[in-house]
Amino acid sequence: MPPIYRPRLTDRLLERTLASSGAVLIEGAKWCGKTRSAEQIAKSVLYLQDPDVSARYLQTAEVKPSLLLIGDNPRLIDEWQMAPVLWDAVRFAVDRRGGTGLFLLTGSAVPSDNVTAHSGTGRIARLTMRPMSLSESGESNKSVSLAALFRGETDIAAVSNLSIEQTAFLIARGGWPAAVNMTEGASLSVAENYLNAVINEDISRVDGVEKNPERVSRLLRSLARNIATMVSAQTIIRDVESQDVGMSEKTFMSYMNALKRIFVVEDQLAWQPSLRSKTAIRTSSKRHFVDPSLAVAALRTGPDGLLADFETFGFLFESLCTRDMRVYAQVNDGNVYHYRDKNNLESDMIIQLNNGQWAPVEVKMGSRQIDEAAHNLKKLCKYVDTQKMGAPAFMMVLTASEYAYKRDDGVLVVPIGCLTA
Repeated sequence: MPPIYRPRLTDRLLERTLASSGAVLIEGAKWCGKTRSAEQIAKSVLYLQDPDVSARYLQTAEVKPSLLLIGDNPRLIDEWQMAPVLWDAVRFAVDRRGGTGLFLLTGSAVPSDNVTAHSGTGRIARLTMRPMSLSESGESNKSVSLAALFRGETDIAAVSNLSIEQTAFLIARGGWPAAVNMTEGASLSVAENYLNAVINEDISRVDGVEKNPERVSRLLRSLARNIATMVSAQTIIRDVESQDVGMSEKTFMSYMNALKRIFVVEDQLAWQPSLRSKTAIRTSSKRHFVDPSLAVAALRTGPDGLLADFETFGFLFESLCTRDMRVYAQVNDGNVYHYRDKNNLESDMIIQLNNGQWAPVEVKMGSRQIDEAAHNLKKLCKYVDTQKMGAPAFMMVLTASEYAYKRDDGVLVVPIGCLTA
């Protein structure tokens, strides 16, 4: 019997998107829960990975793909990229039938650009799913809502139940639904198993180009050492080569492209605001895995290792916060960026909603750094041209501490164990 389904924040977004589009593609890292989420609203399902019938399905897709679309709607086509012709079949079916809510497609890899004959614009909407946030897995008490903060409800008062030791464990366990449903001891092996599959199978399978497992392993380890930073490609290449593994820039780009296509890495783009005075804004992205547990696995450490190395713990805590904030921002119709200028004035996260509202966020592990973080947030807001950008909806220091409250200067202090969408 499958484990009880834990509702996802993207469930309501999926229902809304399907109600306004003929088909929806749910894409994201494998094991993040795409299929289980889609199954909750699907009326029929085609599992292309089912070994008993996969060969027959793939043969049918080559001869007459429309046969695979027969079934009650919405019809779920799981791992559609195994038979890329189904993309055009779905697009054509949506055109012919009209209406909304016809098909759900899930995929844990992005096919090459020349696989699909049509983009699907106007027929197939896209929805990204990520591993579980702490709100979804039950570790956040959900006492501070991002949506409420953007509505101006900033008089907050709450208490997080998460200790530093628990936070270290949650970073190492990750937001994989399977891990969330396991015992603590068993759950820590999920990210390690995931990474081994990436190294030995997935990264080569995505584009059919064989990749050296040792080189992939070293690359992932270097990315993990530089997580939540704007480290350059050349720095990572030199780091890999220092481990007696050669890597050209072309190879690096090829491997990184493959990792992005299977949703293992998800860089954080730089924010480009209008400023009151001219200054050079750094445009480099921050390096992140889709889930911080993959970095922990790549570093071959665990909760105890993080507690013994607070510098690494701090970077991985920022990556955990980025993962969660991406989930919360997505359901509020927003994105998460970062900011840094030539004077090293920075904000770990900038949440920007599609309606133009924005808010800067600094991530700090402990309470001793809150004053400095609040000062930086206020300084950044003075640089932003609010005539063009509008005033920030709020300023937040996101922490691993205990209490959520509003400071006298208006800056919010919010533990990650209190936050939700």
